[in-house]
Amino acid sequence: MGPLGLSTTLAGIVPRRLVGLRAYSGPAAVSNVLRLPERQQKGLMFPLQELERYLVPGVSAKLHVRTFDPSLEDIARAEVAFCPSPNHRIDYLSSAVRLDHAPSSSSPEICFIGRSNVGKSSLIKALFSLVPEVEVRVSKKPGHTKKMNFFKVGKYFTLVDMPGYGFKAPKDFVEMVEAYLKERTNLTRTFLLVDSVVGIQKADRIAIEMCEEYALPYVMVLTKIDKASKGHIAKQVLQIQEFVDTQTQGCFPQLFPVRTYRLDVGNLECGQARMIVL
Repeated sequence: MGPLGLSTTLAGIVPRRLVGLRAYSGPAAVSNVLRLPERQQKGLMFPLQELERYLVPGVSAKLHVRTFDPSLEDIARAEVAFCPSPNHRIDYLSSAVRLDHAPSSSSPEICFIGRSNVGKSSLIKALFSLVPEVEVRVSKKPGHTKKMNFFKVGKYFTLVDMPGYGFKAPKDFVEMVEAYLKERTNLTRTFLLVDSVVGIQKADRIAIEMCEEYALPYVMVLTKIDKASKGHIAKQVLQIQEFVDTQTQGCFPQLFPVRTYRLDVGNLECGQARMIVL
């Protein structure tokens, strides 16, 4: 199953009344997906199902590819949630290098963490593509994000872009991020990004251990699924799924794959990214 599944993990944050008939015809990503042939729709929305043919019989069950079956309403809600309006402002709030410098807020927070150059800021940029005035800096150089960056998504939640760990991580990364994960009381979901081409690395295991130690509900997002052969990605996905099933307690059991975000792909790919969060 693809990025759509997480629409259910935070479904309570965005009220269903936000989505009316207008949402089904309005959001560009939803409309574009529905115009595609059925096979392309499935390939776009449920990329892990494409990998089944590369597996021996019986192994595909390990992918949990049918854990969710999100409705059209779920998909539309994800698009509407990131569409600004006079009553639903989406803004950059502030940046912080220490928890006591973080903005005070009682609304739910979700944060994105991952190794340097895993595609974290690019994914967040895709989320905010409908709000071009919200600047999310992206760089091909590892370690570009040096602070915790806070973005307000209306009155429903705040999204936090964390510095990357591993190579080129800020010197005070542990103090900054560990304190946030451990003490931020309104943190409701952590999205841990893993490069699907190389799989779970040593630095990823440390981040996973932190999430487990602090009893955080977290979700594993597999990035760059378009950067290697389907056979290679299938092998990596199975290994990661086995790790999640046997060595984690707080990790959401469903994996969520995403393609590499590029500025030239248009609303369709950006819409897929939004479906991860909602």
